[in-house]
Amino acid sequence: MCQANQTPFLQTDLLTEGGNTHPIVDSAALSLIPAANPRDHAVVTGLYTDAFATAVATLGHTLNVANSSAHRILYYLPEKISPRALCVATASGWEPRPIERIAPPFRGVHRHFLDQYSKLNLWKLDQEGFKSVLYVDADALVRRNFDEVFRLPWTFAAVPDVYTTAAGYVSAFNAGVMFLRPDSALFQDMVAKIATARYPAEQAEQSFLNHYFGAEALRLPYAYNANLAIKKRTPALWKGLQAEMRIMHFTMAKPFLQGDYAEVPMDQLEKNAEKVARKKPDFKEEIAEWVEAWKETRRTYDAKFLQCNAL
Repeated sequence: MCQANQTPFLQTDLLTEGGNTHPIVDSAALSLIPAANPRDHAVVTGLYTDAFATAVATLGHTLNVANSSAHRILYYLPEKISPRALCVATASGWEPRPIERIAPPFRGVHRHFLDQYSKLNLWKLDQEGFKSVLYVDADALVRRNFDEVFRLPWTFAAVPDVYTTAAGYVSAFNAGVMFLRPDSALFQDMVAKIATARYPAEQAEQSFLNHYFGAEALRLPYAYNANLAIKKRTPALWKGLQAEMRIMHFTMAKPFLQGDYAEVPMDQLEKNAEKVARKKPDFKEEIAEWVEAWKETRRTYDAKFLQCNAL
């Protein structure tokens, strides 16, 4: 019998020698499902502070390289984002959409998550004709195409969360990557309940969405939200994810930020990333991968960035 908080099936080397090497998507089975109309689905990210503008641009570039057929939509708070930051963020092809901030309904929300309830606006995208949406946090990189998710018949799906604490691998999901089917009526229902439902306040919308969807949420494979906490907790599992990883989520190391979530000037990003890697050597390879993606982004959209920095 396993003791509390132990997950031995994830602590071993199952995904390296002797592990399952089959792809997570069965191409033959997928071919039996009608392809989603590209006009019907979108990838969405959010910008709530200027400090994440270069991360959004880099995420967009990796999305372009992965050749996703989805629309690219950037949700942003107009009262908090400067014209320069919006210009930088959208340089790689995101379509800007100003949204209304949804304030935390009560105290106790972590100060870095105070704007995160605004994600609930995703469910209003049916008003623009979208039938399916994949939301991706700005602190992520796209590793390979993930358009198969748009064929999912479920209304909501996300990846189980991972902690480096005793909690370990949990059934609650991480809200950094979410598949959903927009529904304005559902949005109204959620907004009506965020202040009366009982859930832990600190993790903001993530706590609420876990409460709201609970056991009804489909759990996606870790490859769709490869949280750096996996590498910290179970290096063998992280190694086994590499071939299938769709999205890498920089939860525990953000090479584009300094200090307490402060913005890094564009010409100092590489040096800042080196500093972050020295402080968090466990993620040196992943930070280097982000830097390479940023370098490609800067080369590709350099003329646009010059215009942005003049604003």
